[in-house]
Amino acid sequence: MKIFVAGATGAIGRPLITGLLAAGHNVIGMTRSEERARFLAEQGATPEIMDVFDADGVRIALNRIKPDVAIEQLTSLPKTYTRKSMSAAASLDNLTRREGGANLQAAAQAAGVHRYIIQSCAFWYAPGTGLADEETPFAFDSSPAIAAGTRMYAELEQRVLSAEGLEGIALRYGFFYGPGTWFASDGDVANQVRQQQFPLVGDGQGVWSWIHIEDAAAATVAAVECGKLGAYNIVDDEPTQMREWLPAYARWLGAKPPLQVSIEETLRTQGADSVYYATQLRGASNAKAKLELGFQPRPLEWLAQIPTTVTNERR
Repeated sequence: MKIFVAGATGAIGRPLITGLLAAGHNVIGMTRSEERARFLAEQGATPEIMDVFDADGVRIALNRIKPDVAIEQLTSLPKTYTRKSMSAAASLDNLTRREGGANLQAAAQAAGVHRYIIQSCAFWYAPGTGLADEETPFAFDSSPAIAAGTRMYAELEQRVLSAEGLEGIALRYGFFYGPGTWFASDGDVANQVRQQQFPLVGDGQGVWSWIHIEDAAAATVAAVECGKLGAYNIVDDEPTQMREWLPAYARWLGAKPPLQVSIEETLRTQGADSVYYATQLRGASNAKAKLELGFQPRPLEWLAQIPTTVTNERR
């Protein structure tokens, strides 16, 4: 099939291009620079330089290309994962996903695309017991920052999944780790952990769902080939409490154990969203993706270092 990928040179875009080409697809990758266009060509994809905010240009390009499937992996996230950098990037990231994504989807529909896949997230489900499935509501009644994020993702999914004549698929990824991510051994979070600047908040009972970037790409290839209208949680098999994964991650990096700070101090210094991630985050179930997409994620690599005596309270 002819596959158009927006965000083709981002963290997930690169392994996704590799996976689609390996599966025998004709891949067109969208980028904004000549340098990244050369990278795509070297990988075997056809580069398409365009500005996603140029609605007419996107429409003309998609009408010329006429892909069978379009994949929207549009983001504008910073290289550093801090409250300051994330806040600074939020406006452009939201605009990229909302306006840029809407331009791309409209152009794809006009060009006759039959399947449209969008990047969503699996770590903003409403707090509760057990693992969240795709029918669990998002955390709309949370801190202002979390509520704003959940509304954005809900709107993006609604745009795609309710589009007439379009087979829309929302892939709700967990926290990315692996090459090119914040949690890679050379990534920004790893550096923060080495400097003891990524603390354990409260009792750290928030449950994090992870996904290796290459497994996320493989699941996206599967969605291209056999996905059905609707949402899929693309997460690992063992969502893990912060009090388990963070000390294990520090050991894996050869770093000192993380500091532990109170909820009150975190509210003062980092805000309510940091407390939410550390203490209220709910893990997600990947049962649907495993059943319908044949999804088989790898174990989180640093969890093997957790002692077997640690109580598993993930569920």
